[in-house]
Amino acid sequence: MTIAQRPAWVDDELFPFESRFLDIDGHTVHYVDEGSGPTLLLLHGNPTWSFFWRDVISALRDDFRCVAVDYPGFGLSTAKPGYRYLPEEHADVVTRFVDALGLVGVTLVGQDWGGLIGLAVVQRRPSVFDRLVLANTWAWPVNGDFHFEWYSRIVGGPAGRFLTRRLNFLVNALIPVGHRRRKPTAAEMTHYRRALDTPGRRQASAVLPGQITACRAFFAEVEVGLADLAHLPTLIVWGDAQIGFRPQERERLEAAFPEHKTVIVEGAGDFVVTDALEEFVAAISDWHTRAPAGEARRSGKRTEA
Repeated sequence: MTIAQRPAWVDDELFPFESRFLDIDGHTVHYVDEGSGPTLLLLHGNPTWSFFWRDVISALRDDFRCVAVDYPGFGLSTAKPGYRYLPEEHADVVTRFVDALGLVGVTLVGQDWGGLIGLAVVQRRPSVFDRLVLANTWAWPVNGDFHFEWYSRIVGGPAGRFLTRRLNFLVNALIPVGHRRRKPTAAEMTHYRRALDTPGRRQASAVLPGQITACRAFFAEVEVGLADLAHLPTLIVWGDAQIGFRPQERERLEAAFPEHKTVIVEGAGDFVVTDALEEFVAAISDWHTRAPAGEARRSGKRTEA
């Protein structure tokens, strides 16, 4: 059944924001829109949802307009029949979402799949976006690289998809493993599990691992478009204890975006946003304050933390 209102299991103290819903091409898309100031478009990865950004929103909404959206099938969003949960489809929905809200002067903030999907959206709406914040992500095909191939083929294969659909494997395994500096609370884990609480709901999460290798054409399209975004001031926030992405992925992002600043967060895992909240929030606040667009274009400095 289409979710048209916030379910009772969402804790108002843990997620103290108004839940909003839009119909986008037949999908019921959930989002939060909090605060005022320069707009941050917060895009999640797999298997999370806008709940992932809750503490970032609380910390930054006095200075920024924070917009966080759930892709169809994730969080509180519901996909229309026939949706395949492919990354290029998510990019289409987010592009229409940006259009529907009339967003301008936006900073993309993307983690994991949110970086790749978000960069595709920026390429489709270049006049809307002024800056980029990329956290533990990538933006090119990885076929032939064993580091990614094994994960995509095993976790995205029949056995992996079965475990995800039946046992919520990605939530139960990846979220704890992706936090190295702290342990997610029981309440947090409940909110990730409840958002994907049936085998049907988990299809969205089960599909994406296999797309790491299956969506080569889409990734190649995003990679080609990076040259048109190279002028954008970019903040790269990188956990150095993650298992998903290696230093060479960070270095490739740095090469793609010469006007970058890099903040390496020591001991942080794949979910650097929630694993090292204070450092992540401080990195955005400091970068936005100290490096206005013109200055960032001239400097492209790298720092480490």
